[in-house]
Formats: sequence, structure tokens, C-alpha cells
Amino acid sequence: MTTTDADTSGGTAPAAACHGPQPKSDPVVGTGSVTDTAVENSAPGGHGYAKQKDAHIKRLRRIEGQIRGLQRMLEEDVYCIDILTQVSASTKGLQSFGLQLLEEHLRHCVADAATKGPEAIDAKVQEATKAIERMLRS
Repeated sequence: MTTTDADTSGGTAPAAACHGPQPKSDPVVGTGSVTDTAVENSAPGGHGYAKQKDAHIKRLRRIEGQIRGLQRMLEEDVYCIDILTQVSASTKGLQSFGLQLLEEHLRHCVADAATKGPEAIDAKVQEATKAIERMLRS
């Protein structure tokens, strides 16, 4: 899964590393795609999650399997409470993944901003706060 940025021509560009340019606005979410706000210079492996990428992909595939399991449960007319239990497990898995990714962002990107001065720190803290707000609303 690749995170991309919407560009003005309707195409996409690779998302910038955490220590790239500061976002100028809230992320724009298009139909069926994940977007980021930074649009310049992606550094391979520059994201906080880079060291854990394979483990994250494995974890997301497991969650994807849980979602597919939900589809099968509906097709097989499984009891409602059993489906709700699976929904809860899937939701918990996504929340746990999101928190781990947030922690990695704080350790890598916010820590990197700390070496660049107060303005960079403030921007990354604001960015992280907005991400936490979005997670809490979901």
C-alpha cells in the first residue's frame, strides 16, 4: 500500500517523508485513496515506520483477513452477536495499528523536528495533534 498525495492535475505523487516540507493544510481524502498533505521529495525509508514496514504490512493483511471474514460471516448468515464480536476485534486491530504508527511518528518525525528548531517542533506537534483528533473521531 502506497501513500500518495493529490496534485493539482488530478494525479498522485509519492508522499513526502516525515522530515520533508511542512503541510500547508489538512489532508485531502479522495474516493478510495489515502492521501498525505506534504507533496515534495519523498526519501525512501524516511518515514518513522520504515524499520517496521514488513511487520506493519503483515499486520494490515491480518486485519484485511478479519474484514473478509466479516463478509463471509454475513454471506453465511452467522448470528449477529458473533459478527459484532468480529467487528470489535477488527476495529481494535486498526486502532492498535494506528497508535503504533503514531508512536513511530512521534519518535522519528517529531524527534527529527526537534533538531530543526521551535518552528519545526510546533508544526510537527500540530500535525500529530490533528492526527490524534482524527483518530478519536473515528
